[in-house]
Amino acid sequence: MRRLLLTVLMLLLGLVASGCGSRPASEGGFVSGDGTLTTVPPDQRRPAPRIAGETLDGARFDSAQHPGGVLVYNVWGSWCAPCRKEAPALADASKELKGTATFVGINTRDLSKEPAQAFVRAFGVPYVNVFDPDGALLLTFGRDLPPSAIPSTIVVDREGRIAARILGETTKATLTGVVTDVAEGK
Repeated sequence: MRRLLLTVLMLLLGLVASGCGSRPASEGGFVSGDGTLTTVPPDQRRPAPRIAGETLDGARFDSAQHPGGVLVYNVWGSWCAPCRKEAPALADASKELKGTATFVGINTRDLSKEPAQAFVRAFGVPYVNVFDPDGALLLTFGRDLPPSAIPSTIVVDREGRIAARILGETTKATLTGVVTDVAEGK
C-alpha cells in the first residue's frame, strides 16, 4: 500500500510539474506576451479599427480625429506587473517620437478609473489614455493582429492600417525603431 501511495504521489507531482512548463505565462488571469514583434509589409496591411471612447480624465478620444498620422496604441492595466515595468520606456519613447507618432493608451480591465489614474501619475505617462474596463475596444481589432496579451502595443501607419504589433513588454529601442520605420513608409 505504501508503495502504491508513493507511486501515485510521484505521478501527481510529475503531472503538476509538466503542466507548469507547458502553459502560457499568466498573472492575475491574463496571458502575458513574450515581446514578440510582428510587422506587416505595407502591401498586406489592413485597416485599423476606429478607437473612440472616454479618456481617464473624462475627455473624448476618437482616432478619426488623427488622420494621416502614425498612431501607437498601448494596451495596459494598472494591475499588470509587465505594464508597470514597461511604462517608463513608453513614456520616454512617446516624448522622443513627438511629432512622428501619437501615443494612446488603452486601459483595460481596471474596474474604476482611480487605479489607472494613479498609474498614469506614478509613471509620468504623458499621453492620452482611453478607459476600456470591459475590453470592448480590444475586440474591435478582430483577427488582424489582435492585442491578445497584456501589455500589447499596436502601431498604425499614416494610411490608418495596422503595421506592427508587440505582444508583451516592449523596450524604448524596439518601439522607437518600429515607429520610425512605419513613419518612413516601411
